[in-house]
Amino acid sequence: MSKVLSSILPLCMLATVACKQKSTDTNVATTETKTVKTETTVETKIPEGKPASNAEIMTRKQVPVVCWHQIRDWKSTDSKGAKDYIVQVQAFKDHIKMLADSGYHTILPDQLYAYLAFNKPLPSKPIMLTFDDTDLDQFTIARPTLAKYGFKGVYFIMTVSLGRPHYMSKEQVKQLSDEGNVIGSHTWDHHNFKKFAGKDWEIQLDKPTKKLEEITGKKIKYFAYPFGLWNEQNLPELHKRGFLIAFQLADKRDPNDPLMTVRRILDSGYWSTKTLSNSIRNSF
Repeated sequence: MSKVLSSILPLCMLATVACKQKSTDTNVATTETKTVKTETTVETKIPEGKPASNAEIMTRKQVPVVCWHQIRDWKSTDSKGAKDYIVQVQAFKDHIKMLADSGYHTILPDQLYAYLAFNKPLPSKPIMLTFDDTDLDQFTIARPTLAKYGFKGVYFIMTVSLGRPHYMSKEQVKQLSDEGNVIGSHTWDHHNFKKFAGKDWEIQLDKPTKKLEEITGKKIKYFAYPFGLWNEQNLPELHKRGFLIAFQLADKRDPNDPLMTVRRILDSGYWSTKTLSNSIRNSF
């Protein structure tokens, strides 16, 4: 997906704090080898009854949601813009350790939905960790790093890439699901949601959803917009298909449909642990 991302970077530049700084801060990183185990994320049953109104949902404090794409060391061929979407391996490990050391507890989408729609309680310092595009390094690097701290993640899968070189296989996606992580939809081939029309709904949503449900044996209830792009007129199609929450990037939520426009921030490849920590505190 690096080629695709490079071509649309102007569309989805980070909208939070300045993210193109190379920080020399070494105060937050630590050489301490102690592993901090957090409380295990538990599965939440979706409450029954009528959910809160959009106005009520907008009053709830936003939960930090962080997004990653590629987790690998930079190459000489990586453009300056592409590096925003490539977090180097040691930096990623340092960032996750910082979250654990800071007392964050990962939550999963069912918990977020129960909180937003029914005001159910969350653990202290909740955070959601999400991964887009099916990249293999999310399985080989992110998965064991999260597991080290008892964290769980949400993996938004682009089904066209399953089994291709440098991407996850169906078996790996199922393993992530079986281990308590959540699998969500990220379309078939990263097509722009704002342009969906006609057969796109079947190709980009219906068929990928069915395939992911066959792989995981679980209902797919959560969606992430490619490039973070969405439009108001297409949101009813997500409701029609039973999605509970859809995740964008850092744009403002739609007050008429906040569940379909939940915000995330990108962990930039240029960010230090301190920059990420500050961004989480100041962006939600």
